[in-house]
Amino acid sequence: MPELPEVETMRRGILAAVGGTIVSIESCRCRRRPITIQPALSVIRRRINGAHVTDVRRVGKRVVICTSAGFVVIEPRMSGLVTIAEPPTREHLRLRITLRNCALPEILFWDRRGLGVVRLMSPAQLEELSQTRLGPDALEISADEFQDRFAGSRRPIKVALLDQARLAGVGNLYASEILHRAGIDPRRECQRLTVPQWQRVHAAMRKVLQDAIRHEGSTLADGTYRNTLSQLGSYQAQHAVYDRKGEICDDCQRDTIVRIVQAQRSTFYCPTCQPATLRKGKALRRPQ
Repeated sequence: MPELPEVETMRRGILAAVGGTIVSIESCRCRRRPITIQPALSVIRRRINGAHVTDVRRVGKRVVICTSAGFVVIEPRMSGLVTIAEPPTREHLRLRITLRNCALPEILFWDRRGLGVVRLMSPAQLEELSQTRLGPDALEISADEFQDRFAGSRRPIKVALLDQARLAGVGNLYASEILHRAGIDPRRECQRLTVPQWQRVHAAMRKVLQDAIRHEGSTLADGTYRNTLSQLGSYQAQHAVYDRKGEICDDCQRDTIVRIVQAQRSTFYCPTCQPATLRKGKALRRPQ
């Protein structure tokens, strides 16, 4: 689940590691499905033990610990957390990075499902990830480039926003929230959006993501996501549509939130606030 706001919260939570020295990096005993670590942990250990932490960045939905010996790239995926406090459970603790000469004694990676990935990358590998495999960051892309990257696509706008090769950082939750704020039906094809509509989506994207970062992300009903101090995020209280099927829309106070499935993912929207029409004014079928 962690998307741009949650991963940015993780990044900010371990900034105090900058200036520190890595003493060790160790896997934690866990009987659950193992996470992916590349190269082998023994190789990573030989390369970065004793290295200095020079920066902590975010690349899309990844936390990047920059060191004098390479980049430790942590991809939380569905249920991973980068934390400095007691994790939600001890049995799902995966990795421990021990530090000295800084305010953080350790950085932990916790993952309930075991889908997370930790990689040690060279500068060239990180450059390839950033420039070739991922699109521009959702908080950095300009309105013009945003439109240029999507406007010719026949895909529904909600599905298109999830394509990390075109736009890095937006996931399923925030795509629904962004389109509600912009007043755009999630089923509308990208090629059918007008220039003003693209501008609305871009502005809504920046607003939603920045607001979510200020609230330190969204903790959903499963309670998995926490900030680095193991505290709940609070943006879930601001959700306009996500996971609110059947509830009255707070904006229009007239219609109920609808759930549909797009590309095997749940999409939530308000038919009144997000009206859709096809060519010649024919309305899209309302979900039952």
